[in-house]
Formats: sequence, structure tokens, C-alpha cells
Amino acid sequence: MSKIGRDDFQQRFEDRVFALLAPHRSAVQAILDVAALSAAVGVSAYVLGSTATAVASAIVVGSIVHVLLSVLFGTYLGRERVGSYFEITRLVVIFALSTLGVNLAIDIISSRASWKLGLVTMPMAILLGSIWRGTYRAWRAERLRPKDAQRRVIVFGAGEAGEHIIRAMMTDPESIYIPVAVLDDSPSQLRHRVHGLRVVGGRDLFPTVFTQYDADTLILAIPSAPETLLREIWELAQPYCDDIRTLPRLAELAGRISVGQIEPVSVEDVLGRRKIDLDLVAIASHIRGKTVLVTGAGGSIGSELCRQIARLGPAELVKLDRDESGLHGMQLSLDGTSGLSSPSLVVADIRDRDRMFDVFNQFKPEVVFHAAALKHVPLLELHPIEGVKTNVYGTLNVLDAALANGVEAFVNISTDKAADPINVLGCTKRLAERLTATVAATTAEGRFISVRFGNVLGSRGSMMETFQGQVERGGPITVTHADVTRYFMTISEAVQLTIQASVVGRNGEVLILDMGSPMRILSIAEQFARKAHPPLEIVITGLRPGEKMHEVLIGPDEVGSQPFHPLITHVAVPDLDYSDLVDLLTPGSDINARLVAATRKPAATYSPANRLQYPRLVAGS
Repeated sequence: MSKIGRDDFQQRFEDRVFALLAPHRSAVQAILDVAALSAAVGVSAYVLGSTATAVASAIVVGSIVHVLLSVLFGTYLGRERVGSYFEITRLVVIFALSTLGVNLAIDIISSRASWKLGLVTMPMAILLGSIWRGTYRAWRAERLRPKDAQRRVIVFGAGEAGEHIIRAMMTDPESIYIPVAVLDDSPSQLRHRVHGLRVVGGRDLFPTVFTQYDADTLILAIPSAPETLLREIWELAQPYCDDIRTLPRLAELAGRISVGQIEPVSVEDVLGRRKIDLDLVAIASHIRGKTVLVTGAGGSIGSELCRQIARLGPAELVKLDRDESGLHGMQLSLDGTSGLSSPSLVVADIRDRDRMFDVFNQFKPEVVFHAAALKHVPLLELHPIEGVKTNVYGTLNVLDAALANGVEAFVNISTDKAADPINVLGCTKRLAERLTATVAATTAEGRFISVRFGNVLGSRGSMMETFQGQVERGGPITVTHADVTRYFMTISEAVQLTIQASVVGRNGEVLILDMGSPMRILSIAEQFARKAHPPLEIVITGLRPGEKMHEVLIGPDEVGSQPFHPLITHVAVPDLDYSDLVDLLTPGSDINARLVAATRKPAATYSPANRLQYPRLVAGS
């Protein structure tokens, strides 16, 4: 018979025996423990020279006492795993009391003290009871051990979660993972063993440990890991491991950790795993029962704003966008309907000044989130006038309509490119920040603020979407520079902080959301390239016109503070002389230089009469 045939026969035999005994688990356990106690009494009595009658009586009495105590303590009801710490503790107590019964029996029958017998019997009974339990656990673990595991795993984290996930992998016969070593940065864990696996060192071993143990998967077993730690581990392990996985956050774990909860580490995990503490009471009172208008509602940020605001109970949520398809998709995600018959769905272009006033006069919004904008750097470098029309004059139209209708709060969504701007997008959004601050200086009735943040993962046209599209086309993946970095947030995180900022922002300020630390674009591209089949080439194309190597969140002339929320920085914004904007609609090769110059002009006193000097824009102009 071949080895495979013998193994198969043994497996079938063990399965049959286990199936026969499993329904009688309690009886089998009791018989084995009574046998262990009887053997201990017999050996001890023989060694100490007790009579056969005394030994037989001691075995009977000890067995009866043991069974009664086991029933009393519920030892064989399956409350604890066989051989667990709690079961062994209970076993020691029962064997100790059973041994006391043995001593009393021998004392009565032989009329002499039997304390020596107790000293020998109790540890021997405990030893024999532990031996059969250990044998069973080893046999059980071998039966449950994955037979066809496809991934050899290094587990990072030797704490409680690490212990649980290692046990889960080693006791799930269907698991595709088999752990082979453990890493932990804590010196106190070094050389410890977790379910037989040695803690061999910390993250400094990444360059060698995967080769040494022929491993191809890393599992980060720290559910509470902050974004910074997750990112550090992800970046360090990427060159040596093509499959990095983690466990859900503690808040998402329910009960026992299982193999099914192991999930791939995504870029969203690395960049957006922070816990954000929000003032839910203040936010709810800011939104509940009020009419809220969102411009750019069909876009990525606008649609997420609508989804989160809708949960806060506004009296009416007005969704405005010039893109009817975007509005359709947003409405579908909001309530599952696609009828597009609600009056609160507004098709309008913020460039159309009269239309903006009509919309505001009709709905009388109390809170406005202005997310409509042109945002792609390369396109706006080619068509700068379009950026001015939408991001500057379009914003001015919305601001004026809001001011005329006495809104309570106006939030202009800006970008990190507005900090020390050098390109058309950054300049036009900086001018929008200054316009917002200028309008704020004219009124004491409402608050007009801007919120600034960086790249948003998952938005239309984002880096993630671009890389995924390049993978689907078979590559190559393109990166402008090997060292270029960017700030990133998830859409949900950005919108949560934007809504919080709308509550704490003071009139005329720009509020800057904490983006964590910047990340190398090449690191993210490498992950996409490695996971493609076959792996794809990465091509460095060179920085594009208007593109920075590194973005900043606060300009060199800005000073920030965090008076209300640790993740929101407040910066004062200088107001703007409207006359500085007049020549921005004039075509010419120097438009970029004029934009940069306009953003850097000093603060000026607001003059309402200046507004009349501007050309009135309509859609398509």
C-alpha cells in the first residue's frame, strides 16, 4: 500500500472512531479520568505496601467521589475545551478532593495514616489526566491542520489577536494559510512561542525572513494598528512579500477571530484607517431641520456629502450639478430610486449667475456646501480660462447668491494645491478661498469658510482609478517621478471632517484637514504592478506642466492653529480686491503668470461697487 493509500485509510479509520465516540464525549472523558485516578492509586498503594483490600476500596471510593465532584462542577458538560487552562484548573481541584477521599478510605480500612499515599497519588493522577488530554489535543490539532495550505504566512504581532489568528489558521482544515513564523517589535516577545511558532524578531527581519521560511504572505495581526504603523509595515514589506493582509478594526470584530476575517491590505486601509472623533451633537444641530444645498452633488465629494448629510435629518437636501448623469448616480446611491422627479434635484451650471440666484431664491438654503469645480491639473494647464470661469467666477456667483439670501453657513471645498499655488488649479482655488474670505468680511449674519484637503481616494479620475485602468489594459503603469509624493484621504474621511469643519469654522477662515503624512506614488504603483498577472512595468514619464514634486497643506505665509479639533487646522485668509480679477478672463500666454500674481496680491478692503464691473457669465460663455 502506498503512503497516500495508508494515510487515506488512517484518516477514514480515525473519522469512524471519532464519529462513534463523539456522541459519548462526557462518558469517555469520565472513564479516562477515573482510569487515571485508579492507576495512580494502584501504583501508589503498591509502592507504599498497602493491602489489596485497602487499594480496591480506595479505588472505588476515589472513583465515586471523582464522579460526584465532576457532576457537581460540571466538568464534562463541554463548557471548556479539552485540555484548556480552565479545565486543567478544575481537574486539579477534583483530583485533590478525590485523593482526600482515597486517604479517608485507606485510613478507615487499614487503621493507619495514609498521607504519603496522597502525596504520591494526586500528582500522578493529575499527570496521567493531563497526558491523555495532551495526546488528544495533539491528535485533534493534526487532524484540523490545513492539508492543502497554499500560502505560507509570517504573522506580525504576537499579542492576543496574533495568538487567536494563528490558532484559527492551524485549526481550520479548509484554511489556505499555514503560519510558519511570528514577528513582533517588542523585545519582551523575542524567543517566545505562540502555538509552537517562535517569535524570531521584529520588522528589521523583513529582508530575510520571507526567504528563510519560504513565506509569501504577511498578516498584520494588530486590529488596533493606526494608519502610521500600517503604512510603515506596508511600505517595508512590499519589496519582499506580494500578499500583505490584515484583520478588521477592533470595532468590526465580533467575538472570535476567524480565518474568514483575514483581508487584503488596500491603499484605503493604509491611508484611511484613523478613528475620527466627531462632535455628533453639534453636527446634528447644525444640519437637522434645515435646508441644505450641495453644489457639484453629482461628483465624488458632492455625492458623499449628500449621503452623509441625508443621515443627519435636514428638512430638505438640494442637490445641484450640471451633470445629469452624475445626479442620477448620486440619487440612486442615496435612496435606490432613479425617477429623477424630485424638485430638489437641480440641473444648473454655477457659471450662470442668474440661474444661481433663481435657485437660491427658490429654495432659500440655510447651509451650503460648494463642491462644484474643475479639478484636473493637466487639463486646466491647457485651458486656464475654463478654470477661471468655473473655479473663480462660478464660486463668486454662488457666494453672491448665498449672501443675498442670508445663508447661515457657507463651506467652500478647496484643495491642498491652493497652498503656495503654482498651477491653474491651485491659483483658481486659492482665489476662491480669498473670495470666500472677502464675502465673509461683508456680513455678520452667516459664516463663510473654506475647507482644504488633498487627493481623495476613490474619486473619479483619481490616481487609484488611473492605475486600475492601466492594469486592466495590460500596462504599463505610469508615474511622473520616482520621488513624487502626495497627501491622501478616503472620501468618507474627508467628508466627515468637512462636515465637522462646517461646525467649528470661524468666519473667513480656511480649515485644513489633517492628511497624515504624504505617500510616495511609486509605492502605490508598485503594489498595482506586482498584483497584476503577469506583473507590469512601471514607466517614469516626468513631471507634467504645473505639477509639484511635493504638495504642502499650509502656505509659507500662513500660520495655523487647532483650537477646536486635533485634525482640523485653522488659518486666516486675506480678503481680495475684486478689481484684481477683471483681466483673468482675457486670453493670453501670460494667463498663468497673471493668476499667480492675483493670488499673491495683498489684502484689500472689500468694495461692493466693484462687483458691478465684472462681466456677467452664463453657461457656455
